[in-house]
Amino acid sequence: MALRPIAPFPDARLSQTAAPVTAFDADLAALAAGLLATLRAAPGVGITACHVGVPLRLYVLELEPGAVTTYVNPVLLWASPERIRHTEGSVSMPGATEEVERAARVRIAYQDLDGQKHEEEADGFRAVCHQHEIDQLDGIFWLQRLSRLKRERVVKRYAKLKAAR
Repeated sequence: MALRPIAPFPDARLSQTAAPVTAFDADLAALAAGLLATLRAAPGVGITACHVGVPLRLYVLELEPGAVTTYVNPVLLWASPERIRHTEGSVSMPGATEEVERAARVRIAYQDLDGQKHEEEADGFRAVCHQHEIDQLDGIFWLQRLSRLKRERVVKRYAKLKAAR
């Protein structure tokens, strides 16, 4: 499980729309394993293939230690009208966070690493994570879910964090 370099904000690859995965093979499994290793090293709770410069519809979530799920070709099927706010950030922008409003519950369809189809319903933090990662696969970086003023503040805070390192 080789670590992969994470594309740093504002890398253009973070705005790319990811292509569907068509080959469910050893290369896909190796990419998923590399994503998990990179996620743990970052650290974070979710990472897409786009975060490491691979424009494929793939992400890994590990919301609790050891509870890893890999999502291939995920699609948001339904989102509740109820909304929640949760603090979000990105492995591509370490240390920068802000509250984002999203649907409180979602239903997604996805495939596993063997190509088997699944559906999952999620609420709360898990629902937020799915929306965040699917946005990334669609070329929508989480900052785009903020007002212009909040977005500018986060970018300034991140610039200060980077300069201090």
